[in-house]
Amino acid sequence: PLIDCTGAATTTQPPPTLFIHPMRLPLSLILFAAAPFAAAAGLAPDPDAANATSPLAPRVITEPARYDTDDPAIWINRADPAASLIIGTDKDADGALYVYDLAGKIQTDKVVRGLLRPNNVDLAYDIPLAGGRADIAIVTERHAHRLRAFRLPDMAPVDGGGIPVFEGETARDCMGVALYTRPGDGALFAIVSRSEEGAPREGYLHQYRIVDDGTGTLRGLFVRRFGSWSGRKEIEAIAVDNELGYVYCSDERFGIRKYHADPLADDADKELACFGTTGFAQDHEGISFYKNSDGTGYILVSNQQADTFRIFPREGTPGRPHEHPLITSVRVAAHDSDGSDTTTAALPGFPGGLFVAMSTDRTFHYYAWDD
Repeated sequence: PLIDCTGAATTTQPPPTLFIHPMRLPLSLILFAAAPFAAAAGLAPDPDAANATSPLAPRVITEPARYDTDDPAIWINRADPAASLIIGTDKDADGALYVYDLAGKIQTDKVVRGLLRPNNVDLAYDIPLAGGRADIAIVTERHAHRLRAFRLPDMAPVDGGGIPVFEGETARDCMGVALYTRPGDGALFAIVSRSEEGAPREGYLHQYRIVDDGTGTLRGLFVRRFGSWSGRKEIEAIAVDNELGYVYCSDERFGIRKYHADPLADDADKELACFGTTGFAQDHEGISFYKNSDGTGYILVSNQQADTFRIFPREGTPGRPHEHPLITSVRVAAHDSDGSDTTTAALPGFPGGLFVAMSTDRTFHYYAWDD
C-alpha cells in the first residue's frame, strides 16, 4: 500500500509513469539507473545506489573547519565567476560561518566567528539594502534563537545583532533556513525550522518577511506558521525552489514535505506532496536543486546514514507536478552528509555545474555535476 502524509495506508495504486529524456541526465546517472547490481551488492544501506561499491569522488575537498561542518551555500560572483565562494556553517557553541574559494581554501578575512551554534545557511541576491542592492547570507544561530544576516562578499553584518525567531514559543532552537524572493514584488522571506523539543505537530515552520528598516539594517516580520511534523526526530533541512515557488523540508524519519513558498498563494498552507517515505536508511537530510531553465531538473536529498543522495524529478511527472518518484540514488565520498547546495552555473573546474555536500570530517566536498 501507499503511505499518505499522516503515515496511514491508502488504497494501492500503480505508480505513475516517469519519462526522463536521456539528454537531461549526465551519462553517469544513466548508467547508475540502468545498473542491475545495486540491490544484489548488499554493500550499502541504500538499495537503489547502483554505484554502491565505488562512491563518487569529489573534485575538491575544503580545508577543515574547527568543529563540525553542517550546511553549505554557493555564492555566484556574476561579475567574476572564478571569484565565487562557498559559505558553510561550523556548528558549535563557539561556532563560525566559514568562507571558501573554489579551490577549497578558507578565506580567513571573511570568516565570521563567535556564533552560538550556527546551523544552516542560505543566500539571496539583489536585496534592497541601504538605498542600493546587495547579496546576503542568512544563517540560523541556534542557541541564540535568531537569524544572522551578512552582506556578500565582505561578510559585513547587516542585522543589528540578529533577527529573533519563534518568539513566545517553547521550541525556539532554530535549525534550518531557506530564503524565498517573490518574483512579483521582490519581497524576501526566510522560512525557518527548529529542534524538536517542545515543537508542535502543526505549524512547525515559521516564515518571516525580511525588510530594511530604513537604516540599512535587516529586520524580520512574522508572516505565518505552517507545516506538519510526524513527531519523529525533527525537521531541519529546508530548501526553496524560487523559480517554481515551492518550499521542501525533510521530516527526518518520515519523508520530504512540499508547500507553497508564497504566503499569499491559494491554499498556501496546504501540503502539496509528501514523498521519499521509503528507501532511506534512517534520516532524510539536506535538500538542494539542479535547475534547468525550462522548469525541469532534480531534487537531491541526503540519505544521511547511507552516504547517498536520492534524486527526484523537480517538475514531477507529466500532468502531476506534485508527484516526485525516485529517479536514482548516487553514493558519494562525503560521509554522513547533512546539508548540500547545487548550481547549474558554469564555474572554473565545474563547467556543467557544482554540487557541494558536507562531510563529517569537518570539510565540504565539491562535486562536478558532469561526474
